[in-house]
Formats: sequence, C-alpha cells, structure tokens
Amino acid sequence: MNAIISASELASDLKGDHPPVLLDVRWQLSLAKAPFDGRAEYTAGHIPGAVYVDLDAELAAAPDERGRHPLPDLDVFGAAMRRAGVSAGTPVVVYDGGLGWAAARAWWLLRWTGHPDVRVLDGGLPTWEGELQTTVPVPEEGDFEPMPGEAGLLDADGAAALARSGVLFDARAGERYRGEVEPIDRIGGHIPGAVSAPTNDNVGTDGRFLPAEQLAERFKSFGAGGGSDVGVYCGSGVSAAHEVLALAVAGIHAALYVGSWSEWSSDPNRPVAVGPDPQ
Repeated sequence: MNAIISASELASDLKGDHPPVLLDVRWQLSLAKAPFDGRAEYTAGHIPGAVYVDLDAELAAAPDERGRHPLPDLDVFGAAMRRAGVSAGTPVVVYDGGLGWAAARAWWLLRWTGHPDVRVLDGGLPTWEGELQTTVPVPEEGDFEPMPGEAGLLDADGAAALARSGVLFDARAGERYRGEVEPIDRIGGHIPGAVSAPTNDNVGTDGRFLPAEQLAERFKSFGAGGGSDVGVYCGSGVSAAHEVLALAVAGIHAALYVGSWSEWSSDPNRPVAVGPDPQ
C-alpha cells in the first residue's frame, strides 16, 4: 500500500463506498511568543469531514526528560483517534498545512500502533482544490485500540547502536547537524555516526514528495536500501517522521527515534559530534 495519496485520489475516495476518515493535524514549530494555532486554522476552513487532532496534546506527551515531543499516553492517543472516527477496518488519510511533518507524525503513530491503512495527503491542504468546510463534524465513535509494535521505535541506546551497525539519518537542517547553530536544544551537533539527510530535501518546491525512484536513489547514496537497518531522528521526533514516510515511499523501512536530539542532547554524558563528518 502506498503511504501517500494525491488530492485527486482523495477526492475520488471520499465519493466512494468506503470513504476514509480524515484527520487534520495542522501544526508547525514556532519560537514566537504567539505560537501557531492549528485549531484556529482548522476552524477557519478544512476539508469536509475532517476532524482536528492536536499534535502537542494528542500525538505527544508533555515535554520531559524524554524530549520535547515524547510518545503520547496510549490511552490519550487511542481516545483521540476513536473520537475522530478511526476504526481498525476504516482507511485513514492525514493532512496538515503543507509541510507534512505533523501529518507524518500521525501516520507513523497509527502505523506503529497497528492501523493497517493510513496515508498522508501529499503536499497537504494547499493541494486540495475542492471546497472547504467550517462546520465541525461529529463522526461516529471509532473502535481503534492502539497496539504498539515491537519494531519501528528506537530509544537513545538503540539509536547509538544503529549509528554503528546500520544507518542512522539526522533529518534536521545541515547547520544544526554540524552544530553551527542550535536554536532550541541545549547544545548543537549530532549523534556520533549519524548521517545528515535533511528531510526538506525529500520534497520538491511544491511540497510534494519526489518520485519514489528518486528518493530511493537519494537514500541509497547515503547507505540505505542495501539490507542495513535504518533509523531516523530529528529535533523532537516530528520532522524525522516525515523522513520515515519518505523512506517508506522509497520502499525502505525505517525506525523512528522519537526522543531525538531534544532527548539526546539533554544528557551531558552522551557524546556529541560536530562538523560535516558523521564521527
């Protein structure tokens, strides 16, 4: 099953006999005093039938020693998904404002907890050419019960080990990887052995993913796709989910280090590498 869906395909599916549940996960990282308000954006207009999901409150727990966006309490996550109408046997499509990071976080969580049919709207809301809705739908309660898988999730020790035994991608901007700037976390740099592969380079200027073959070639050039285990981290496990999604589009399975750099760098005893070299 393809992990992404185009706006035209979504429009067709919504008219079909088994339309997908739609989740609107508009969110963006903001360091401003007036943070981005995804719910207000949703209320102002959303794809008809879509239910808003709050990334900070429902797709992550409160910041703590595990990072800025640690895994959510599964009871909270499951309740949010059922409220949105998600059932185990119903397809789900997730979208955000176009960046794709938040939608990918929801996609990854649903897939990791056992939902078999989840896709992300490629390019997000800006690609939708249909009407928008301002009324808030109240769907029938879903039956989805999250059941975490044994694979697909890395902790700090697992990420460190994978950087030595397989391929660990750092999905942040190159300057943060190199330690030249660090606007959020305690210190700049990267996990020793990690390879810089900014997730922004997985999409074109229109915000849509590059063709699968092109993505596969990109990741192959970094050492992935040859049978090695692959993992991804970023600042707090959001943009890295977008890279995990890009890898899935390319046909490569990857695990996510949810704590990411916000967890890793918070412990002064963990090693930090700087500069362009992985080590």
